[in-house]
Amino acid sequence: MEAFDTYQTRLSSRYASKEMAHLFSPSLNLAIAEKELGLPIADNAISQMKKNLQLTPEQFGITAKQEKKRRHDVMAHVHTFGMVAPAAAGIHLVTPTLIFLPDGLDCLIQSIHVLIYRLSANVLPCGVRSVNTKVHLRNIKHAREYIGFPGVKGATGTQASFLALFDVDHEQVEKLDKLVTELSGFDYAYQVTLQTYSRKIDIDILAPLASLAATAHKIVIDIRLLANLKEIEEPFESTQIGPSAMVYKRDPMRSERVCSLSRHLMVLHQNALMTPSVQWFERTLDDSSLNIPNANRRIILPEAFLTADIVLFTFQNISEGLVVLPKVIGRRISKELPFMATENIIMTLVKAGGDREEAHGKFRLGLENDLIERMKQNPYSNPIKGQLDALLARRASLDWVEPALKDVMAQEVIKGAQKVEWSV
Repeated sequence: MEAFDTYQTRLSSRYASKEMAHLFSPSLNLAIAEKELGLPIADNAISQMKKNLQLTPEQFGITAKQEKKRRHDVMAHVHTFGMVAPAAAGIHLVTPTLIFLPDGLDCLIQSIHVLIYRLSANVLPCGVRSVNTKVHLRNIKHAREYIGFPGVKGATGTQASFLALFDVDHEQVEKLDKLVTELSGFDYAYQVTLQTYSRKIDIDILAPLASLAATAHKIVIDIRLLANLKEIEEPFESTQIGPSAMVYKRDPMRSERVCSLSRHLMVLHQNALMTPSVQWFERTLDDSSLNIPNANRRIILPEAFLTADIVLFTFQNISEGLVVLPKVIGRRISKELPFMATENIIMTLVKAGGDREEAHGKFRLGLENDLIERMKQNPYSNPIKGQLDALLARRASLDWVEPALKDVMAQEVIKGAQKVEWSV
């Protein structure tokens, strides 16, 4: 059956970057470590494993058939790997899932880093509504550093099988645990794990992604509202087509996409909270086994990273071509300016001996078009009547916005981004 005849998640088939999709495609170190510590593992066993780490489509097909037969996805992969690396058929151990998570976070850190510089390249004062941008680099970086390795703890966490291999030599087993952790690219291993790591870790990994989604959603909602007021426009390509029945419309479809996907990402974190809350004494397989209908953990982790990747990529695309319309903003500011100026006017009146509450009551009855004139005509304003025009002009000046934003970007965002290091 052709690929287009079967359902594929739109996250990987349509939106996600190749790098992120590859990390979660259905795709030694233990054998290398065991050999280094003295176990009799043949050189050709390790060489065969190294040569066949990437399975071919045909081999994935064999794995699929074996899974139907054995009803166990990991053992199906072990069987297929044993066919392509027969010298190592008896020593395989496959633990890939947690290894993918740091790489996935690295991809997101890089995307956020690029986005920071895109957003800070042209800091524009967007009038009354400053479109706030908050970058969750620190949270993602912390989550990246937090991830540990399950280590080699055995099925129940006692390392019993490895103690048997090393003749109950606890020191050698600890060395094995440390060496496999280092070979797998982790700084440390969790002290207590069973056959699987604690699903609480999934909560901690998805939390900053959900937080990122909440902020992205808030920003693009602002963009959509400003687009409705004709103050901001999304990038619109020369060959892009709007609604077929309304050719004049330029819907903010990228922002709409970010909103939709951000909501999905926030809900995935809620899903992750449920799994550890229903784990039985040791654990249950409803979170991981592909043979059980509620296999949601193997869905939500890839989907969360793919969704975050798409949100950042789309947000970057918006930021690179965002159009700000200052004349429209200026007209709206002029319309609202009398009301904006009332705060300064009332404060100046108080300094001249007036009562704040009384002034508030006098002026709040002003109408839209003639508020300032009504203030001038009101005898209560006599102490500051000569200052009203100057106060209005001072409030009209928004020259402070741009340097203030640049200062925030320089002191907080850019400086923070420069401290982040990653490797992809």
